Amino acid sequence: VNYVGDAVAFVVADSRALAQDAAELIDVDYDGEDAASGTATALAEGTPLVWPELGSNRAFSYHMGDKKKSEAAFAKAAHVTRIEFVNNRLVCNYMEPRSAIGEWNVEEKRFVLTTGSQGVHSMQYILASVFKIKKDQLRVITPDVGGGFGPKSFVYREYPLVLEAAKRLGRPVKWAGDRTEHFLTDAQGRDNFVTAEMALDKDGRFLGMKVDLLANIGAYISQYGPFIPYIGVTMSTGVYDIQALDVSVTGLYTNTCPVDAYRGAGRPEAAFLLEKLVDACAHDLGLPVEEIRRRNFIRPEQFPYRTQTGRLYDTGEFEGHMERAIEQSEWKAFPERLAQSKAGGKIRGLGMATYIEACAFPGSEPAFVELNGDGTVTLKIGTQTNGQGHATAYAQFLSEKLNLDIDKIHVRQGDTDELKAGGGTGGSRSIPLGGVSA
Repeated sequence: VNYVGDAVAFVVADSRALAQDAAELIDVDYDGEDAASGTATALAEGTPLVWPELGSNRAFSYHMGDKKKSEAAFAKAAHVTRIEFVNNRLVCNYMEPRSAIGEWNVEEKRFVLTTGSQGVHSMQYILASVFKIKKDQLRVITPDVGGGFGPKSFVYREYPLVLEAAKRLGRPVKWAGDRTEHFLTDAQGRDNFVTAEMALDKDGRFLGMKVDLLANIGAYISQYGPFIPYIGVTMSTGVYDIQALDVSVTGLYTNTCPVDAYRGAGRPEAAFLLEKLVDACAHDLGLPVEEIRRRNFIRPEQFPYRTQTGRLYDTGEFEGHMERAIEQSEWKAFPERLAQSKAGGKIRGLGMATYIEACAFPGSEPAFVELNGDGTVTLKIGTQTNGQGHATAYAQFLSEKLNLDIDKIHVRQGDTDELKAGGGTGGSRSIPLGGVSA
């Protein structure tokens, strides 16, 4: 058992109450041991090893940028700002906890899994490899889903277990997680320990940036675990003209629940890191937060702009966006609003953040349109609505393009039998890719 919530047994009974009673009959003798639970201390001498055979709690590491170029930028800096902080671990806490129904179709000799997911095709691919069967020997169905936010993208251990149990017992097997199980077992988010530095010249312009990021991945590497901090640090310079960068990322094993994609998957962490550092620079130099941003935004004439991590920006008007926000928020009148709040015994704050995000990752999204004999149209697409209203958007697209009443358009998703491929929903990809296909 490598963390609180790690699985020990899978019990099947005629009712949930009977299954819980049966689980209580399982005699397990646990020996308490010291654990590695802290991100900042996972590599420290004397910290227990999650996997002793590896000789370290280091799971992976990678580097971005140019170390020599960054050192040169820091050597000529008039000022260096340094911050250190924790980006806390988070639990998704969607309205609808995970659940699954496993079935074995005797006549067709194949599995059927019904579960709330963010894409049935990735589930089918991974589970087929688990059972060492062909994909068409497993049908995956996802009906309406009460929130996904990343953690419902993954294959959890309960899914192959309900399928195997259904085959052995010759009847459907249902598992439904409760709120406690969600908090203990579903993939969690964030959990970084970050040290960041910015080198500035005498006028407050950025010369270079250094980042050392420790990413807690939990006791096991989850489905996209190593990719999460990677996608984040590729956006680490944001909307600023930073000509030197040195980023180190270390993934760490700890005796905690695995960490994976959650609400932006690395990119919010990168934006928070950078904007926190920029605010600290403004504070150190005595500059307004809007002024230090104004001095360091990528200018329109610099586009197309290649960042130090290789990202290519084709266009942007960052200062213009900021000025518009300042105008619409009545930024300059804040002292008056603050005085009014204080007079009423209340407090009021003001903050600014800018960001640019990589979303709708490269790839394609198949879509098929069927013209039915009754005058209706059916769209089959491989994304998966999790409450965002994708089906409405797709129907609106087709209604406009086909000059057809929206009530005559039916959107079908979430069934590997109806569509043989699909990318699912994640990374803000559904409308940019699926919408174009539709």
